[in-house]
Amino acid sequence: MTAYAFGWTDVAGNAVPGDGGKGMRQALSLLTAQALGAPAEAAVAGAVAVELVHGFSLVHDDVMDGDERRRHRDTVWKAYGVGAAVLAGDAMLGLAMDTLANAAPGTEPAAVRLLSRALLDLANGQAADLAFEGRPWSGPGAVGVDEYLAMAAGKTGSLLGCAAGLGAVLAGASPETVAAVTGMGRELGLAFQAVDDLLGIWGDPEVTGKPVHNDLRRRKKTLPVVAALAADRSGRLAALLDAPVPRLAEAAALIAEAGGRAFAAERAARHLDAALRTLDRVTVDPVAAAELAGLAEFVVARTH
Repeated sequence: MTAYAFGWTDVAGNAVPGDGGKGMRQALSLLTAQALGAPAEAAVAGAVAVELVHGFSLVHDDVMDGDERRRHRDTVWKAYGVGAAVLAGDAMLGLAMDTLANAAPGTEPAAVRLLSRALLDLANGQAADLAFEGRPWSGPGAVGVDEYLAMAAGKTGSLLGCAAGLGAVLAGASPETVAAVTGMGRELGLAFQAVDDLLGIWGDPEVTGKPVHNDLRRRKKTLPVVAALAADRSGRLAALLDAPVPRLAEAAALIAEAGGRAFAAERAARHLDAALRTLDRVTVDPVAAAELAGLAEFVVARTH
């Protein structure tokens, strides 16, 4: 099931030339180590661990959200059942911890501590996201932009921060540098989530592997939606989203008209800029730093 989750096999376990994902988190660990003057090999344990945790989070996230498609095929729970999917995610988490526990001597405590804290932040962020589903679209109980960004910092920023931080820890960087690059990764995570939210409404289904207006169909309170609702004084958007059968294309147009699409794009650019400024300040290898900057820019420019 783990091999299936990563796109390496079909349901029967046969190898397939499938979509294994973007590989962004493990690349972030390896390039961070290089940018700090260490060989990429020093951060392999961190790259493997963070990708295992990412896989675990996706498998469990699909169960919680009821999503049936990922990377153009059935999600793990849809293919194998909910119970089996939960256990597969648990196994990935156990493997991640075991990988870091066997990292380079002297780095294990700091590496495991960094990942443990990221997992707590991720769980808190995911819990907040689930709680948002029961909140109204408008009025005193509505989700605000600041509240949404705090959720995204945990749900998405924590793991990207951990990916960069593990690269620094395993490179033997100082605690100050580890903290700085962890912050850089968190900024990238916020940029990533803003772009993800844009793609969740306006992404091309042929590229994303998910239906058009997917987040609106699932009634997700994402950044473009929350920002647009805050700016929509007429209440038209809230009424449309609250309808028993919302008109998705009309809702997407209203979100853009109210400024939600532009707001999310601006936030993505702002967080990218913050990450790049940190990168300029702490790195020592200009070639690896340039590659890391290219990876950061991909986060905002991506289409899936």
